Amino acid sequence: CTCLSINPQAHATSPSFDCGKVEKGSIEELVCQSAELTDLDVKLANAYKAASQKAANQHPNLLKAEQRGWIKGRNDCWKSDDKNACVADSYRQRTAELQARYQLIAGKGPVHYACDGNPAKEVVATFYPTEPKSVVAEFGDSSSLMFLQDSDSGQHYVGRNETLTAGKDITTVVWGYEAPQMQCKALDKPHQQ
Repeated sequence: CTCLSINPQAHATSPSFDCGKVEKGSIEELVCQSAELTDLDVKLANAYKAASQKAANQHPNLLKAEQRGWIKGRNDCWKSDDKNACVADSYRQRTAELQARYQLIAGKGPVHYACDGNPAKEVVATFYPTEPKSVVAEFGDSSSLMFLQDSDSGQHYVGRNETLTAGKDITTVVWGYEAPQMQCKALDKPHQQ
């Protein structure tokens, strides 16, 4: 790896790819030049390897396609004003996604919530101590991965079109674009992070 000659503040760890083959000015070069980004790349590579082993009998092609999509998204960080922060956030979020979706780390839960006073209207959530913290929630026949956002209203997790805000007594859930907010109560003791 030519990483050490590129970076005057050399680091001993190499990323998961060959730094000698990266394009000048690319996001990969940025990773090779940064000890923090290299460490995040190695952590992601390990999580991806573990997820691949778990997905081998389930949906390995989907995992590979998602990873290619993630790489494309990470590489779009060249457009960011703070490329390092963009790349670091991208690595952290993808690693957390793999850890939660493939249960690579222990989660707390599942917590079962009855929503809108109807026990049949159930949301099931498992909370993961990932970085950033995450929750995998299921409602009906779909699931959503959500990440913890800063919030004054409790633990506020945001996914694509779903949110889960875990309050002291009531957890609010929105499931789908412009869907109504559901008021949910834990059927079992919630495990907060």
